[in-house]
Amino acid sequence: MRTLELRVPPPIVAALTATAMWAISQLGPTLSIASSWRLAAVAALVALGITCDLLGLLAFRRSRTTINPMKPGKASALVTAGIYTLTRNPMYLGLVLLLCAWAFYLAAIWPFVGPVLFIAYINRFQIGPEERIMGAKFGGDYADYVSRVRRWI
Repeated sequence: MRTLELRVPPPIVAALTATAMWAISQLGPTLSIASSWRLAAVAALVALGITCDLLGLLAFRRSRTTINPMKPGKASALVTAGIYTLTRNPMYLGLVLLLCAWAFYLAAIWPFVGPVLFIAYINRFQIGPEERIMGAKFGGDYADYVSRVRRWI
């Protein structure tokens, strides 16, 4: 299974997940939440997701290190400031929040499986390999960071 490690960019995984969520939304029961509440949830989740993504990107830019998730070994700095004090993976968290927003927007039950599958995939094929590489590259500093900050939230 290592052949999938660091192979598919997380935004592509999210887009494929979103497409699958739309497809399965046609199959099953719908949500019985008032439209106004559902759309409020969508708006809040989109705002949170975009905020997480942008703050993560900004922290990487300030540290002048690569944002390329396919090449974590090229990182020139360990980013631990800003939103990275709350979560080790704000950009992936942002994608999860956007997928949750999409699930609410689709107004069906089955699409809520999508974010769970996305998390499982990203944990196994993206975050796990990144953590191995970052641990080897940054040693004790990374181990200290991992002990202080959760992977997700």
